[in-house]
Amino acid sequence: MTDRPARVSDVHEIAAAMPHTRRIEGPKGNPIYQVGGKSFVFFRTPQPDAADPETGERFSDVIMIWVPSESDKLALVQDPDSPVFTTGHFDGHPSVLVRASRLADVSRTELAELIQDAWLSRASKRRADQWLAAHRTSSEGR
Repeated sequence: MTDRPARVSDVHEIAAAMPHTRRIEGPKGNPIYQVGGKSFVFFRTPQPDAADPETGERFSDVIMIWVPSESDKLALVQDPDSPVFTTGHFDGHPSVLVRASRLADVSRTELAELIQDAWLSRASKRRADQWLAAHRTSSEGR
């Protein structure tokens, strides 16, 4: 199967497929995916920090995804053409934002890697180690 542009349904499918994942609903019905009680993918409600710079209209399609480290975050948000961004509200927070309307700017494979890394950053060490051991490719370690 060839890779294709990512879709919102992929976010749900990939996040839900990670082990020990629980989907809960936020106070306004927004989906939140957690592992061990820790969120790793969070569909945000419209907030003032993520708004159209011209109209001021709050974006209603922002997804917050945890990242392993600040350096990972900086690498993801440095490209101005990337759909991945951050706001001042998230300074020092290990997460990035992406607009659902721009998911097609990344491949499903790239999205899967981002969500898997988010899960790994929030899962217990034991769970993360088990998942990594089960998903190592035969080319690793050569």
